[in-house]
Amino acid sequence: MIKKLSIFIIFLLTFFLSFRPVFAVVDPTATPNNKFGIHIFSEKDLTSAANLVNSGGGDWGYVTIVITEAERDHDRWQKVFDQMRKLHLIPIVRLATKANGDTWDAPQEAEINNWVAFLNSLNWVTENRYVVINNEPNHAQEWGDRVDPAGYALYLKEISQKLKAASSDFFILPAGLDPASLNTATTMSEDRFLSREMVAEPDVFDFVDGWTSHAYPNASIDIYNHELTVIGKTLPVFITETGWPNDKYSESQISANLTAAFMNTWNDPKVVAVTPFILDYTTPPFDIYSWEKSDGSFYSFYSDVQKMTKVKGTPVQIENGQIMAAFAQPIIITGTDFVGAILAKNTGQTIWEQGGISIGSESSDFNLKGFSMNGIEPTKLGLIFFRVAESQNNGVYTNSLFLTGSKNQRITNSFSIEGALVTPNKVQIQAFFGKILSAVHLGP
Repeated sequence: MIKKLSIFIIFLLTFFLSFRPVFAVVDPTATPNNKFGIHIFSEKDLTSAANLVNSGGGDWGYVTIVITEAERDHDRWQKVFDQMRKLHLIPIVRLATKANGDTWDAPQEAEINNWVAFLNSLNWVTENRYVVINNEPNHAQEWGDRVDPAGYALYLKEISQKLKAASSDFFILPAGLDPASLNTATTMSEDRFLSREMVAEPDVFDFVDGWTSHAYPNASIDIYNHELTVIGKTLPVFITETGWPNDKYSESQISANLTAAFMNTWNDPKVVAVTPFILDYTTPPFDIYSWEKSDGSFYSFYSDVQKMTKVKGTPVQIENGQIMAAFAQPIIITGTDFVGAILAKNTGQTIWEQGGISIGSESSDFNLKGFSMNGIEPTKLGLIFFRVAESQNNGVYTNSLFLTGSKNQRITNSFSIEGALVTPNKVQIQAFFGKILSAVHLGP
């Protein structure tokens, strides 16, 4: 008996020690995906970004943007996300601490809960909430003036677990590393950094959903293949930084290199998004990578990439809502159409527009002839007016209405309405109008 119990205990320990969290994120390549993207410095660049990445027949491209601890303003970033939603841009948010001169503070464990509360308070654009955990920690100046692979690995695990506990929709991406760094007092090669992460926390990369790569030509624009080999995993790849500096390459060379890379190297099924660095940064030190000139015009590679054929992406978005009230005429004359209205709140991620949603009915006798509405954005209330075809029945009618989304599935609760269907005779009609006339004072 003792031997059997020991074997059972060993089995249980083996199971739980080998257990890894299962993250309920959506495979971004399971639906058509437009991998074209751009890295931006400010939300003022969103329109220019959309004109770039959603051109050439494309839709729903990507934008990488940084949020620092000091910028955790819900209202500001909800407006940014709402604008991205309208422009059909998918956000990739990179977290940052605060800068002290040329050095970024190392993130503190005490700040994790603040990040979780802030990020979870936002209505995101897509079901997947893409979050990159900091930046190039194999540089001392990016991590509190020290290179600390063990510290980064522990932080990555902790923030991933807390974000996932808040919502399984968070799609966790590790920091992109500088693949050209050498082993010095202030930098570490990415191979050594990754190896030491895994020594300190062997399961660290079980807590990420995808891979972040800084695929610059000074290392290799497909360096992600080597990086995935080092960690021994196959993950969807997000190239959040890449580009050719204009102090070493001519404008035409940069255009040719970008075009060739998108058509060949990055035309790799595991590459989900490519967001070259950076759309608009016209002052040193990053002006050499800017796609926009100081006079507000763009370099030719902007228009050349803009002309490239792209995919019409269809990312998964949550469709939810709630019918708060529904109204219809309380007394309906048989043989006539009647109208009504639904007051509903959009609690999902899509913008409700004519043709995108429909009204459903639980009664086969309730024949909807059509409806009209203005766009209803997430978190907003709106009215939907409907018309119902004539009925020849008499008596009390009852029905429950609901809304369906783009996949013809219910996205709201049902809401009951009722009224009376009557067929008045001539005497009843005369009496009805007589009461109205007697209640109205007709002056001379």
